[in-house]
Amino acid sequence: MMKRYVQFQPIVISEFEVSKWQHPVHRHNHYELIYIKNGSGHHIINEIPIVYKGGNLFLIGPDDDHRFEIDEKTHFIYIKFTDIYIHQKEIGSTGLQYLEYLIKSRETHFLSFNFTANDHLIVEKIIALILSLNINMLQNEALIWTQILMLSTIMQRNMPEIKSCAQRSKDIQAIFCYLHKYIYQPKNLKANVMATHFNLSEDYIGPYFKRNTGITLRQYIHNYRQHLIQQRIESGRFGLKQIAVEFGLVDESHVSKLLRKV
Repeated sequence: MMKRYVQFQPIVISEFEVSKWQHPVHRHNHYELIYIKNGSGHHIINEIPIVYKGGNLFLIGPDDDHRFEIDEKTHFIYIKFTDIYIHQKEIGSTGLQYLEYLIKSRETHFLSFNFTANDHLIVEKIIALILSLNINMLQNEALIWTQILMLSTIMQRNMPEIKSCAQRSKDIQAIFCYLHKYIYQPKNLKANVMATHFNLSEDYIGPYFKRNTGITLRQYIHNYRQHLIQQRIESGRFGLKQIAVEFGLVDESHVSKLLRKV
């Protein structure tokens, strides 16, 4: 049986340097941002080997099994956080929306982020700041959260998405990425807007999505939005009015209707 690591604290930050990986292939109940300060080798995620080197940053989710095969002694920095940590904070934050987008967009789990030279320097400084704040987690938790949201913003703009419209029209994963990014902006989820973005006809995009996923485009959007709203409600921190504003909905009754609708 595969090892499963369970984390009870909302966030845990650790730093270590090793020449040989000590953990078995495992999954966990939390998310992990893994920054490679230096070193090289392969990160095996869901049996897919990804070459890593200093400066790489990975995002791993609870459903991913992974391990490292180290070629050169590696300095790891781990930022591990749970759903509770994500949704106990402020609503409507762009950084939070980017983080949810990155978590949902599965392709980010299989790649490190190829940052621009300038963004790499910024990421390096943010990671260093998080480590210094971690000396007093109780006092600095809010500041650490702010840094994680800053990282999310930088990761999002370096997302390895498909840029060519011609390729986009053939790749269902790119449509998922689009839906996850614009779930808070209903006007961008209309069939005619999406069709223009992906260089498809308005009458084609719906059947194309259904044929490749087994679910209608409308139902997928509803299910994903409902999931995000439910997380906010279960946190007990956000009212229906706040949620309606964040998701571009008419009012609180619209939120309630979405939660009831099957």
